[in-house]
Amino acid sequence: MTAAENVCYTLINVPMDSEPPSEISLKNDLEKGDVKSKTEALKKVIIMILNGEKLPGLLMTIIRFVLPLQDHTIKKLLLVFWEIVPKTTPDGRLLHEMILVCDAYRKDLQHPNEFIRGSTLRFLCKLKEAELLEPLMPAIRACLEHRHSYVRRNAVLAIYTIYRNFEHLIPDAPELIHDFLVNEKDASCKRNAFMMLIHADQDRALDYLSTCIDQVQTFGDILQLVIVELIYKVCHANPSERARFIRCIYNLLQSSSPAVKYEAAGTLVTLSSAPTAIKAAAQCYIDLIIKESDNNVKLIVLDRLVELKEHPAHERVLQDLVMDILRVLSTPDLEVRKKTLQLALDLVSSRNVEELVIVLKKEVIKTNNVSEHEDTDKYRQLLVRTLHSCSVRFPDMAANVIPVLMEFLSDSNEAAAADVLEFVREAIQRFDNLRMLIVEKMLEVFHAIKSVKIYRGALWILGEYCSTKEDIQSVMTEVRRSLGEIPIVESEIKKEAGELKPEEEVTVGPVQKLVTEMGTYATQSALSSSRPAKKEEDRPPLRGFLLDGDFFVAASLATTLTKIALRYVALVQEKKKQNSFVAEAMLLMATILHLGKSSLPKKPITDDDVDRISLCLKVLSECSPLMNDIFNKECRQSLSHMLSAKLEEEKLSQKKESEKRNVTVQPDDPISFMQLTAKNEMNCKEDQFQLSLLAAMGNTQRKEAADPLASKLNKVTQLTGFSDPVYAEAYVHVNQYDIVLDVLVVNQTSDTLQNCTLELATLGDLKLVEKPSPLTLAPHDFANIKANVKVASTENGIIFGNIVYDVSGAASDRNCVVLSDIHIDIMDYIQPATCTDAEFRQMWAEFEWENKVTVNTNMIDLNDYLQHILKSTNMKCLTPEKALSGYCGFMAANLYARSIFGEDALANVSIEKPIHQGPDAAVTGHIRIRAKSQASGYIPHEIWFVKE
Repeated sequence: MTAAENVCYTLINVPMDSEPPSEISLKNDLEKGDVKSKTEALKKVIIMILNGEKLPGLLMTIIRFVLPLQDHTIKKLLLVFWEIVPKTTPDGRLLHEMILVCDAYRKDLQHPNEFIRGSTLRFLCKLKEAELLEPLMPAIRACLEHRHSYVRRNAVLAIYTIYRNFEHLIPDAPELIHDFLVNEKDASCKRNAFMMLIHADQDRALDYLSTCIDQVQTFGDILQLVIVELIYKVCHANPSERARFIRCIYNLLQSSSPAVKYEAAGTLVTLSSAPTAIKAAAQCYIDLIIKESDNNVKLIVLDRLVELKEHPAHERVLQDLVMDILRVLSTPDLEVRKKTLQLALDLVSSRNVEELVIVLKKEVIKTNNVSEHEDTDKYRQLLVRTLHSCSVRFPDMAANVIPVLMEFLSDSNEAAAADVLEFVREAIQRFDNLRMLIVEKMLEVFHAIKSVKIYRGALWILGEYCSTKEDIQSVMTEVRRSLGEIPIVESEIKKEAGELKPEEEVTVGPVQKLVTEMGTYATQSALSSSRPAKKEEDRPPLRGFLLDGDFFVAASLATTLTKIALRYVALVQEKKKQNSFVAEAMLLMATILHLGKSSLPKKPITDDDVDRISLCLKVLSECSPLMNDIFNKECRQSLSHMLSAKLEEEKLSQKKESEKRNVTVQPDDPISFMQLTAKNEMNCKEDQFQLSLLAAMGNTQRKEAADPLASKLNKVTQLTGFSDPVYAEAYVHVNQYDIVLDVLVVNQTSDTLQNCTLELATLGDLKLVEKPSPLTLAPHDFANIKANVKVASTENGIIFGNIVYDVSGAASDRNCVVLSDIHIDIMDYIQPATCTDAEFRQMWAEFEWENKVTVNTNMIDLNDYLQHILKSTNMKCLTPEKALSGYCGFMAANLYARSIFGEDALANVSIEKPIHQGPDAAVTGHIRIRAKSQASGYIPHEIWFVKE
């Protein structure tokens, strides 16, 4: 057995910078030094043995001069020393010196100090030599009756490990421990004894549990956890036992320990699918989420609720608990709130949607009263989107939601206001009965809107859906109020020249426009004298946007004015009123054009905006029926088509989700009757406790892909050549944030290689956890060396290094074999993810790092190439299938992925097929990649270069 294969249970942090002391100086300290010197010398001996040194000459010295000492620190160090020191000769026989050690430990097991007894018993759990343990068995048994619980509980553990490894030394262990358990009062001792019976003699464990099943609630939480594990294992192996223990599990749901409640709820769900059981478990999970302060715990338990929801039979039970689930929203963490809202939205039905909307409305109002914080804004967005989804699915709720949400159009946070505007736009198109209410509310908040983007959207909605004469006049009034005094250029020049007295500048209060019988406007306004506003922000909003050079809003205004003017002409029969209204609309456009061409704005008007406003002026001057149709019908039809496509896509995705969740049974599938199933067939379901243990150890049993290239062999990297004196290859195993390198080292020479050491170094965000121990390799021998690497991000990581060794009997320097670099496959850290179009655009604008990759491929089909990219990069296509369907010679798609470290990677694929080169022409184009930093941008960038 090589040094690397020796089992060591105790991990010790070793400083590598100090020089190792000589064996002679250590021997001198151990023989003649005081207690402090002996302690330091013993520590150095332990470190040297851990590093691969043998030191056989010190064994007898330690037995003679250190073992008899009664110092507690030395006794603790000796336990570690005897654990790691070689106890056998090369041919496998026990060293004679170990008989003396065995006698010393027999005395320690009878020591009056309970700490020394207990720590000695813990040490015996680690011994693998039956010859050493056999003389100690009477003393170990006697420790079960010691007065102190620390000694008794460690005696139980020692008996358990000895029984498991060497059953012949104590064949009556289960009976002994059962009798001990019946009479024991201490919770930790009972827990250890019960755990041993579970694994050594399950029938005795069940016998004990059946005698005290009614008192389980009074036990300590550590014993309750072991009882839950036993019940799960028994019912998993023998389902007929469920009825016997289900009452006990129900009782444990009321335990004071959160861990017990969590395990009991999970076990109850696996034991019974009855609605009462599911409801009790779900209620227990919800209580845990609310009462636990740790956000990680909240997220884990929320995942359990989501798993329950995925089962079609359990979904209806959870629907009754939606209001309880919403209590979790009191948690300030955004991730918890996001998951909670998604779960509530998935569970909402016509029975509880009204209550859900009331709670969400209250939460929205609360966010308005909370001091501004980044998470508050994001939470408000989440609430708005959830209410939006509720209103789309349950149109009756829209009338209650819209008035509350429209207050947030004037919100300083543009993202939240944009979500509200998107919701309002969809509602006003879908629900005819709400149009009057929405227009009225929009006119109320119009003057308070602060963001130019929201202002443009509000203008479009008002221009599109104001259908009565009064509403049209109100829109014109609000526009005039928002523009201020016109002509804009002249009034601004006068203000700058000082013709309007700054001390007593006349300001106009809220304006009310009235149309007289002659068709002209009569203006009622309240004049007031006030001190001048020194800040530019005091200008009317639309005037402020224009003077800042944002003339895109002017183009939107021109379109809105054109729509309402054309509609006004159709509604009002009098020519004078028609002409008066159209003339005012044209005057507003003309004054904006004049302002754009002047030097007053910070940025001049663009040619596109000039063309748009000029077109609107031309349309109003001619008033042709064709233009009327385009402006007042075609725009709304485009919106209607877009919303229909969006709704259809949502329904399609929901249908796919429901198809996934519905368990389909084929007509010829065999029916399984529990009563007729053989016991060995019951074990086909996985043991959850075993699975969680394997996941923690990184040994999850994944199903191997059908493709042989996706097997383990694909992860093997050759590190040296076949003609090198030492051949090495590594299997790279990735387990979330850890990488384990399993390196096979083969001595290809006829010499013995001593101190053969694998020296590794890392480049990038990788960190080597421990230095591999040196080995001695016999001629043509081989060994496996394991090295652990921690990963902190998806930055391009490389592991490089060499193998150094000494040749036995050679006088030359150390030999070195340089290893090939190991490139870490970042695909293990990339996961497809989804986000909304707005979020994608926002990230695209914010992310600073960009790379452009030219497509170089032999593929001739655009869709095939896109699918190849998605498969190669593990990204998700955000562009809907409908937008990608059909064939037009070019394609554009947005892709998105997230790493397990929370890094976002965006990509835009723009590809085309040059038709003029014939049907066999290869796909050409570009792929633009954006990320927050260059490191996370490497995610898809490297993959494209490799795959193409």
